[in-house]
Amino acid sequence: MKKCSFCNSVESGENRLIEGNNVCICEHCVISAYKILFGDEEVSDNMDNEHKKIFTPKELKKVLDDYVIGQSRAKKVFSVGVYNHYKRIFRSALVENDDTEIQKSNILFIGPTGSGKTLMAQTMAKFLDVPIAIADATSLTEAGYVGEDVENILTKLLQEADGDIKKAERGIVFVDEIDKISRMSENRSITRDVSGEGVQQALLKIIEGSIVNIPPKGGRKHPNQEFTQINTENILFVCGGAFDGLIDIIKRRIGNNVLGFNQIKRNKSEDDNLIELVEPDDLVNYGLIPELVGRLHSFATLNQITESDMVEILTKPKNAILKQYKKLFSIDGVELTFEEDALKEIAKLAIMRKTGARGLRSIMEEIMTDVMFELPELKGYEILITKEVVVNGVKPLYIKNSKKSA
Repeated sequence: MKKCSFCNSVESGENRLIEGNNVCICEHCVISAYKILFGDEEVSDNMDNEHKKIFTPKELKKVLDDYVIGQSRAKKVFSVGVYNHYKRIFRSALVENDDTEIQKSNILFIGPTGSGKTLMAQTMAKFLDVPIAIADATSLTEAGYVGEDVENILTKLLQEADGDIKKAERGIVFVDEIDKISRMSENRSITRDVSGEGVQQALLKIIEGSIVNIPPKGGRKHPNQEFTQINTENILFVCGGAFDGLIDIIKRRIGNNVLGFNQIKRNKSEDDNLIELVEPDDLVNYGLIPELVGRLHSFATLNQITESDMVEILTKPKNAILKQYKKLFSIDGVELTFEEDALKEIAKLAIMRKTGARGLRSIMEEIMTDVMFELPELKGYEILITKEVVVNGVKPLYIKNSKKSA
């Protein structure tokens, strides 16, 4: 019977043996030796780092493809950024004889409202099983002013991690509407720019990596309360904004001035493509402070959603709105069918409202509310939504005991 050469313990399912040249060492002794060499605190961290699964950029993009339609370039940039970030956390310490320190790569999403910025961040966080805190930059103010302190974002992150500080310190923070806190023009009045440049300066502190004292339950800081310390060095910060007017700044930089005679007319799609040429200086000219732009290393640009994209968003993702409604109806024994023309009309309405993909939900609710009111009494029916239902508000077709229609 094999025994450990150090403690004479017998091999078991709970205490495995490693066999060498006429010697054996048990699992417990390996861990004890590790503690002697590196200390108790580093055992769990290094074990975690060694066994933590790091998903490749292709694997990450495939997950995003299941939930986000289009935006291929943005998904690639985001996948590479997330891969490098977590590789930096879990693998850089395993490289021997190398004292090179890898800096954190935060990400900036630039794209119109409803193009998928928040959805991408949420999908990635859910897949990686890390906490995510989503904050609206327009609600943030400098410390001491009415509004929400910037550091409260970290409180949200800690709450999403169920109070686990170590888990929170590897989470994701998504700051939306970052373009709305661009600093005012240089000719601004003497009044404070409470939710502009001051907020950018406050964000800079937590984005670049520092130890921040936060009130664990949120709210304002006061001298007599206890604080929780969070190290933001390994928190991935993702910022997003529509940046209306940024294309004009890019045009001026590349020579296509927006003013003057004899200008070549561009169509809208060509203008949309210009956003891919964005450079850090364009963002500084827009109103972001240079220090903040310097901490947002990767730019992911998202395009305006087209009508065909809208139809795909309605039907193809794993959590597509149409799939959700069909499941709700099937629970009551009702089959729900949408004609292709009806889906196209819904997509047109969403584009007209200029709210992006998020407008699809409200349009569907408007169409389906009356039907769902009667749903419990419609068991055994097929509900057919036609183009006239969407355009003119007529009643859907109720078909008794119908087989699946094309």
